[in-house]
Parts: sequence; structure tokens; C-alpha cells
Amino acid sequence: MHFVEVAIQNVRGFSPAGRFPLKTGYLILKPPTADVLPLANVALSLLFADGRGGDSSLVGSAGRSGKAALTFVGQDGMTYRVLRELGGSGSLHRLNPATTQPELVSTDTSEINQYLRGQAGLPPRTTFEQVYCLQLVMLPSRRPRKSTPKAAAAAAKGAPAPSLAAAVQVLPAEDLPAAEAKVKVLEKELITSKAVDQLQFKVDELSSLIFEADSKLKGSEGLKAAIADAETAWRGAPTPESLGLPQDILSRVKRHPKAVARRDEALARLETDRDPELEDATLKVPPLTQNRYFWGGLGAGVLFMGLSVGLGFTIGPPTWRYLALLNIPAFGTSALMALRYVDDLQKATRRGSKDNRKDARLKKILDEFEIEDAPVRMALKALNVESLDEIFPALEQKDLLGIRLGELQTQLEEFEASAEYQAALRDGQDLRAQQEELNAELTAKGTYVRDLREVERELSRLKESIALAKAPPVQVAAAPGQAPVPVDPLEDPSPLVLSQAADVLTSDMLSVQALMKDRCVQYLTALTDRRYQGVEWDRDGNAFLLAQNSRIPVGELPPKDIDLYYLALRMTVVEKTCARVKRPFILDDVLTGVEEAKLPLVARMLKHLGTLTQVLHVTAHPGFAQMSDGSVNV
Repeated sequence: MHFVEVAIQNVRGFSPAGRFPLKTGYLILKPPTADVLPLANVALSLLFADGRGGDSSLVGSAGRSGKAALTFVGQDGMTYRVLRELGGSGSLHRLNPATTQPELVSTDTSEINQYLRGQAGLPPRTTFEQVYCLQLVMLPSRRPRKSTPKAAAAAAKGAPAPSLAAAVQVLPAEDLPAAEAKVKVLEKELITSKAVDQLQFKVDELSSLIFEADSKLKGSEGLKAAIADAETAWRGAPTPESLGLPQDILSRVKRHPKAVARRDEALARLETDRDPELEDATLKVPPLTQNRYFWGGLGAGVLFMGLSVGLGFTIGPPTWRYLALLNIPAFGTSALMALRYVDDLQKATRRGSKDNRKDARLKKILDEFEIEDAPVRMALKALNVESLDEIFPALEQKDLLGIRLGELQTQLEEFEASAEYQAALRDGQDLRAQQEELNAELTAKGTYVRDLREVERELSRLKESIALAKAPPVQVAAAPGQAPVPVDPLEDPSPLVLSQAADVLTSDMLSVQALMKDRCVQYLTALTDRRYQGVEWDRDGNAFLLAQNSRIPVGELPPKDIDLYYLALRMTVVEKTCARVKRPFILDDVLTGVEEAKLPLVARMLKHLGTLTQVLHVTAHPGFAQMSDGSVNV
């Protein structure tokens, strides 16, 4: 989510009228005058209207109406425009991506708020205000102090107020022996607490050293994970055995083009190898009984034979002999027809036998090619590829993965055999043994020992109470004209901010504290010149800053320091929550009390936030404009 444009007309702090584009990144908004520019209030009034006219306070010149409009891109990727007449009605429009024209969604305030929450992805008003808006009135130093009964009573009597660290009570005289006895008990407890604190310090130091040693050992975890992944890929890589293919499938694939060429050549040669004489003999040989020349010659021969026999009986032998000679051409013609028929039969028989041989040769050619082609087709189907060139990379993948697996295993062996790894392994074992010994000593000291600083504070309060009880009354009274020391602590802003961050992250308070702690310490130490080295929160979110040999509640900090802590906390929350959901971060001119030397550092921090989400910073300081991604005169 990010803002695209803000348009105003007669709005306090802005120019009289105008439309101001807002790009992403770290953007500076320069107000036209020295008045505070209420950009956060305008955004809250437009996005979370109450419908009761509360935004009329933003109107500039009296007697004139004021209008404001905000265009933004919601979490759903749609562009919305909220238009409102300050103190009056408003409307919500949505840009139609098809027509690039705005369409009216609603003019009812409750419907608009519900739609923006459910569809555009706006959070509740409190969350948006406490997490994504930073105004001057939100700084802890600008809020009223928390009043305590003891401070009020001391102020009423005109007596000096008790210290912030602990309220000192004046003991009655009869309670002095018990208090002095308790002092001795506390002194003994203090000795035990110091011993436990020293042991705990050593345990923490050992834990840090163990962590460093483990970090060196964890250098092999990346290699081990890579080896596991490589081994899984190697086991899953296809092989001829896993696919049910012959072992020599790759050589068959290499020979396949030659086998195709041999088949084509043999088929071409088979088609050209034909007998020209038999090529025309396509008709079947007619039977001899259908040959008229055969029957004509046979009939003429029988006729001539009958005439010669008949004439031989009637005429005499010489005539018979001449007629008998005519049988020769007649029967010769029939014999010739029979011989030709036999010859045709022989030719047809030879053609049939040759055709059979051709079919046999064709079958042999195709069978031989099938032997070479079948495994290749099986490989194409098993590997789900379309060409022969894809078979080689698929089947060679296992060998390549095996080589990679071997290289990784060699790297792991070399890493674990290195002197640094072995030294870290030995140091880790030694440090853990020392840590166990110290933990045993801590256990021997007792299952529960109070914190050293808590015992010191209680002992100091008790000794001060005893001293006040023994001192003359005049020493307790305040000097004439002396103003009482302010004792009311400032309000700790941490519980509210952390609870809202937990709502955004849908997590519990302790998990949010663990997520925020390291980054908040980085911001805090940089802003406070390392006066504070750490921050802790209790279960309720109350904060304690860790200085040298002290643990200070945030409410007891000086006003400038508590404001710097609040700034560090707010920037941390924005940085961590924008990883889950991006929303604009609006800063009014809240850095007026920050030292001039720290402003470039703050600008760099905001510049970093601008790489994560949209940051809108209202300020007239020229240094911020130089560090920003752009500036707008509003």
C-alpha cells in the first residue's frame, strides 16, 4: 500500500489549493509556512472518518469550506480515491482498470470505513496511528507525566520529593532494630548476588564463545545440505536400469541414424531390383483349352488322319501316304501351342517365386531395423523427450550429478579436516565443560537469587530510611524557597506500540519483543552515542534501558533520551512490520528537539526505511531534502 496523490483546498498548514503527487521511497514534504503541517491528521481524517464532523478543525481560513482528497493503492492492488469535505460528507471512488475511469463505491461513512478495512486492507485506526504515524504530540516528553500518590503528598506538604529510583520512607523509631537486622541480611544477600552475578557473567561470556565456536562449526551445514540435495538428485536421476532400457542404449542412440540410413538404402535397392521381362507379365496365363489354334491344329490332324485311312481302303496305299503327310503340320501347330503354354507357365512360376523372395527380403530389412529402433523409441517415451539429442543429456545427468556429489563430499572432508574446524570443535567441547561447571556452582548457590541491582536498590532505600529516621527533623525539611524535585515518571510508550505491532504481525507480545530487540538496540545505540547498550521488555511490554552498571525504566529517562528511544522503537516497528504488509510511514516535524549533529544519522535511517516502504517526512530542514528520494512543496 502507498499514497499516490494528496489534493487539498483551504486546509490548515497547506498551500491554499493544489494537487501534490507522492512517489514511493523517502519523500520530503516542505510546508509553505512555519506552521505545523498536519499531514498525519489529514490522512487519518480521510481514511478513518468518524462521520461527526471532527475533521472541521483542519479547515484553514474561517468562514470557508475545506476539502481534501487522498489517492492511494490498496493492498489488493486497486487504486482508490477518498474525497471529503472537511466537517461534512465524503465519497470513495475506485479506479476501473479496464476503462481507467473512477467509479463511485459509496458515500456512506460507515460503508466507506468498512470497505477500506475489508477490501483495501487498511488496519484499525489505532494501529495506523500508533504504528504508521509519528506526530509531535506522540513524543513521550510531550505527554503528561504519570502522577503518584507519594509525590502528590510530598508536593502538598512542601517536602522534598522522593527519588525516582525508589520512594524513601522515614521509619518509626521502634522499627529501627528490625531495619538494621534486615540490613545485615541484605548485605549477606548482596554478597551472594554479586557472586551469582559474576558467575552468570562468566556463563554468558562462555555462551558467547560457544556460539562463536558453533558458528564456525556451522560452516559445514551448508555443505551438508548441499550434499543431501545432490545425493537426492543423484538418486532420482534416470538410468537405463531404472527405465528398463538396455545397458548400451547410448551406443544404440548413436548408431540409430546409421541404422535408418541402411534401412532406407536397402529399401531403395529392393525397389530397383526387378526383372524387365517379368514386369509386363502381370496377367494370369490362360488355360490351353481356351487356345483356338491348339484345337484347330488338333482337329485338322484328326481330319486328315481319317481321310487318309478312308482313302487307303478305297483308293489304295499311295493316296493314303500323301494325305498322312498333312497330319504333320496340323499336329505340329497343336504341339507348338502346347509348348508355348508350358513356357508361359514356367515364366509365371519364376515370377511368383521372385516376388516371394522380395517379400522375404523386405521383412528381413524391417525386422533388422526394428531391433535397433525399438529400444530408442522406448527411451524417447520413458524420458518424455521428442528428439534423440535430448536423450544424451537426460541419461548423462546421473554421471554429472555423481561428479558434483563427489566434489561436495571432498570439500566437506577438507573443511572438517582443517585446523580451524578442529580447533573450534575442541574449543566447543572445552567451553561446554566449563559452562557445566559454572552452572553447577550456580545451582549450589541456590535455586532463586534476586538480581544484584534489585538488592542494591532495596539496601540503599533501607539505609536511607534508617539515616532519615536517625537524623534531626531539620535535615528532612526542604530548604526555604527550594522547589521540589519532580518525581512523576514519564509514560512508557512501549506497551501500546508493541501491542499494536503484535496485532499487525498476528503474534504474541514475547515473540514480537524477540523480533524487535536486536534492531531496536542498533537504532538506540546509534541515536544515543552508545549511552545505552541494550533494551529489555517485561511481559507487559514495559521497557528498561541498559546503561553501564544500571537498568533504567524508560519512564525515568531524561526527556530527550526517552524521545530518542521512542524514535528508535517506532522505526524498528515500521521496518519489521513492512516485511509482512507495506503501509506508508508518515512523520510530522518531530525532530525539532534532536541535536543538529544527529540529523544526518536520522536522515540515513529514514532513507533506509524508504527502501522498504513509503516514508513521508514533513520538514523544512534542508539537510533532509538532500538525503531524500525527492521533495514536494505543499
